[in-house]
Amino acid sequence: MYRHVHTGDFEAQEPLLTGKYPEPGERDSDEGEIIFDRSMSKIPCDAGGNAKRRLTYEEAVEEAGFGSFHWLLLLACGWANASDAVEILCVSFLLPTARCDLLLSSSDMGLLTASIFLGMMVGGYMWGYLADQRGRRRVLVVSLTVNGVFGGLASVAPKFWLFLLLRFVSGIGVGGSIPVIFSYFSEFMPRLRRGAMISALATFWMAGNILAAGLAWLVIPRTWAHFSVGRLDFQSWRLFVVLCSIPSLTSALLFRLLMPESPKFLMEAGREKEAIGVFHVMFKLNMWGKGKSFPEFGLCTSSKQRGEPEESRTCGSRTERLACVFKKALLPVKQMFNGPLKSRSIALLIVFYCISFGYYGLWMWFPALFERMESGGGGSPCANTSVLSPLLNQSCYPVKTAVYMEGFIIAASNLPGNIFTILMIDRLGGKTLLSCSLLVSSLSVFLIYVVQTKVQSLAVSCVFSGVSVITWNALDVLGTELYPTQLRSSALGFFTGVGRVAAITGNVAFGRLVDTNCAVPVLLVSALLLTGGLVALVLPQSRQTELT
Repeated sequence: MYRHVHTGDFEAQEPLLTGKYPEPGERDSDEGEIIFDRSMSKIPCDAGGNAKRRLTYEEAVEEAGFGSFHWLLLLACGWANASDAVEILCVSFLLPTARCDLLLSSSDMGLLTASIFLGMMVGGYMWGYLADQRGRRRVLVVSLTVNGVFGGLASVAPKFWLFLLLRFVSGIGVGGSIPVIFSYFSEFMPRLRRGAMISALATFWMAGNILAAGLAWLVIPRTWAHFSVGRLDFQSWRLFVVLCSIPSLTSALLFRLLMPESPKFLMEAGREKEAIGVFHVMFKLNMWGKGKSFPEFGLCTSSKQRGEPEESRTCGSRTERLACVFKKALLPVKQMFNGPLKSRSIALLIVFYCISFGYYGLWMWFPALFERMESGGGGSPCANTSVLSPLLNQSCYPVKTAVYMEGFIIAASNLPGNIFTILMIDRLGGKTLLSCSLLVSSLSVFLIYVVQTKVQSLAVSCVFSGVSVITWNALDVLGTELYPTQLRSSALGFFTGVGRVAAITGNVAFGRLVDTNCAVPVLLVSALLLTGGLVALVLPQSRQTELT
């Protein structure tokens, strides 16, 4: 961990064990592997005869201090993260009632839950690449707006196909904001606080989960929200969809009006004055009322401006230009799977697939599975074959409020996992938490299959929820620390895209099999989580690593 040397001094943090920061390119003490090659950053740091001292990114972040700015940033980014959770998970809560109004079979419900993940798969890498080229803040504003606008429009879709299409477009927006939020947030954080603060940011996913479950519990069972507009029968679940779009729209407005661009991105783009301006804002808020003046310094920035279409200018026809753009867009993926990044990229690809198939495949179907238990009088949703009747044969009204209460309890069970991650991520490291939590998640999912009572099933589901959130938090930290700035958002976008493919296949598998033999997808989830936990052991440890 770390200690403070001179309380209140913004330069006064040093590692407790070594008393110094590791040099660039230093080997990780746990793995004996070079985490980064500093040459990839391409940032010269030569004063060039200028008397003004020049600082690296990590040194400038330390100069700016830690305080009010970072807590405000946590709230802003946290609200954006929560809005994504609300938009994704709202579908699972509206399924028990929307299936009647839209005449959905279990296979249709699988397609509906998969639609937003298909959009996220399309948007994830695209937005991540644009964030690495054009800036994090701009991409966040646009993607959050797309998410909120099309998510809200879905509430008035009269037909299933239109609802499906609008949810897909909303997913494109969600796919951009999730990876970019963590890249953006991490690039403001001092190295020694980064792991805990990213874990704190990840807890807002739980807040969004609880918000979605609470809104569903309060709104969907209410009959007063039912009225007709022309041929549209506006049921309470449609009002729920409208309310779920508000967090994304307000978050986009917040970033548009108040938040600065990432200083790390600005430094990589060679925009020194703008980066210093951001550090000045950070310093001013962090040192409010302390009577300190902003220190004069220059920055070690890249000499190459981003966004220069050099490759496009060398291409002649429109087809050749498109080919050049496509080739350039895929360059980050090529860099991820070559050289020193190859082994960790392959491992993360497998881990993302396993956890996404398991988490989203199971989580999106929890309300439907609990409704089956309600209709069958209790018991395991898979072990008790009497409750495996198709949902179309079950009544939607009156709404069973217990379904939403149980969803709320499962969402709240994330809290212990989030607290544990915040306290232990810097002590144990992301790799250890990732592997252990995946293995425990695998066991808990297997127990969902074998339990025999409703109370037991709810308890095991809460354990799965609380432990799996540790996995996601650890992945958020590892994903930001294992890749350099020019690849960070692209890498996170790529891996979240892979995760969306897994989420789609998981939801389609549940939709196809839940009426006939739900034991198959449940046991498959358990096996995949076990595989992910074992593969995570090959990842490098990245505890308190410098960002490059």
